[in-house]
Amino acid sequence: MDHTLSFDLHALTARLDRSADRLLQAEYNLSYRRFRTLLLVGELGATTQRALAERMGVTEPSVSRMAGTLAETGLLDSRLDPAGGNRRRLNLTPAGKQLVEQCRELLERRFADLVERSGVPYADYARYTKLLMAALDAAPSTDRTPL
Repeated sequence: MDHTLSFDLHALTARLDRSADRLLQAEYNLSYRRFRTLLLVGELGATTQRALAERMGVTEPSVSRMAGTLAETGLLDSRLDPAGGNRRRLNLTPAGKQLVEQCRELLERRFADLVERSGVPYADYARYTKLLMAALDAAPSTDRTPL
């Protein structure tokens, strides 16, 4: 079957996501989806469930369930927003910050090794990936779904 780059990139992303999930499950008993949630909370800083849902492209109830689970494990602090309403503010706990950093380092080491084994220079791959991301970010909002 003849593949095009767009389909190959989707297949690569899916395989990398599954591989990251298996690795994080084995090393930290944490799913890749939960890791991404914690990672984004760390990047966004003190944030609301709504903002996190928008960033992740999922529903607020989905984020609410995930936040509850992560709060129960002591990785995420979830409390009512002082501004009122039914909003919840999310922050990483110290244990959550430490786990995110450990997972990031593990995934980055493994990915760098994969890129090296492929024969593609890491710096080139990183540069081209950033260029593609920047082009996607710069596209008009109506054109951000190019595929």
